[in-house]
Amino acid sequence: MSDHSPVRPTVPVLDVWCELQCPDCRGALDDVRALRAHYGDRLELRLRHFPLEKHKHSFAAAQAAEEALEQGRGWEFVEAVLGRVEELDRAGEPFLVEVARELGLDAEEFDTALIDGRHILIVDADQAEGKAIGVSGTPTYVIDGERLDGGKSQDGLRERIEQIADRLLAGQ
Repeated sequence: MSDHSPVRPTVPVLDVWCELQCPDCRGALDDVRALRAHYGDRLELRLRHFPLEKHKHSFAAAQAAEEALEQGRGWEFVEAVLGRVEELDRAGEPFLVEVARELGLDAEEFDTALIDGRHILIVDADQAEGKAIGVSGTPTYVIDGERLDGGKSQDGLRERIEQIADRLLAGQ
């Protein structure tokens, strides 16, 4: 049997390898917001987790981001936490639950998710994939197979991402 339904073109994907306790990732927020605003649903931005050992709350923050995504407010949560990295440094997991509460998410479910570890496998898989493709720090972007390291400098990265995304969109 043939399926004659129209095939929807796939949108380009930008993987954003991020760590929610990372000051460099906070610095990249403006670029991520600009890309989301500029492309909307024509470019899929995927949050990928790469918690760094030097930040003791980064693994819990990655799990919390997955819970926020599950509750439909992933990017809002990520932006809220990155905007207050110092508070995460000081307060740890209770801060993550508080941010969830501030955003109107189910804070009790957040707390439970951090205790039962339901999102650990996602975070572990992201980190393993990141290591396999050469991610060594955050933020790192991957689009169309090209890895762009934002940990050294954000200068020119958004423009490079836009060039690649525009080329991919033109080819659809």
